[in-house]
Amino acid sequence: MSDTASARPEPPAVNRIVRGDVLKVLPTWPEGCVDLVFADPPFNIGYEYDQYDDSRPPDEYMAWTKKWVDACLRVLKPDGTFWIAIGDEYAADVRVMMRGRATLRNWVIWHYTFGQNCKYKFNRSHTHLFYFVKDPEQFTFNADDPRVRVPSDRQLKYNDKRANPKGRLPHDVWTEFPRVCGTFKEREGWHPCQMPVELLERIVLACSNPDDVVLDPFAGSGTTLVAAANHGRQWLGVELSKDYARRAERRVRNEAGTAREQAAGVS
Repeated sequence: MSDTASARPEPPAVNRIVRGDVLKVLPTWPEGCVDLVFADPPFNIGYEYDQYDDSRPPDEYMAWTKKWVDACLRVLKPDGTFWIAIGDEYAADVRVMMRGRATLRNWVIWHYTFGQNCKYKFNRSHTHLFYFVKDPEQFTFNADDPRVRVPSDRQLKYNDKRANPKGRLPHDVWTEFPRVCGTFKEREGWHPCQMPVELLERIVLACSNPDDVVLDPFAGSGTTLVAAANHGRQWLGVELSKDYARRAERRVRNEAGTAREQAAGVS
């Protein structure tokens, strides 16, 4: 074997969370080794993480964002899909920054109940979800999967015989997923931010296939990876915090195991 061949990075072992800085971990992986990326990075709004400063100067934050986005695009397959969750403060910046890097298919608004209360402005109750693909002609979108489709008004309200019995694809404003509050059973109290599993399951089911590799470069509480594992996908996470990585991986293994037992009819 030549020196060049031996120097090629090996594909990462799947179904685990790699503890480390995303800008140092992803460059050690080969190009085009994951099928779907869902990134929910820190929003730079002052959340308290145990090993990350969420209050950077705006220019510094966007420079960092460009670096991790390009690192993710490098490991994404040519027909891969890339979702980015972001708040109001930087949504426009991220959209502009992504021009020429990937093709936007949808700008989804996740509107949730139990929004953050504000004293001197309208209460915030949404997050931006950007849906990009690397190749606008070749990508996975499981439009006919009944787990992705939802009942239409023709079916629910009007009993219209013209209604598609399979339902319709969801609109680009998602209102059915409440924010995971501190009192919710689903809430992992050791992490400051957590998305609902059902929301991530919609993305995983629509934009990947069984055995595909789903990457969350900011694994956090592990929700993306739970959704992937629940539906037969391979999963990979990167997480800066040693404590979050350990807890999230344990959560994925516990919750995915429970889901498999329930699917098999095991009480």
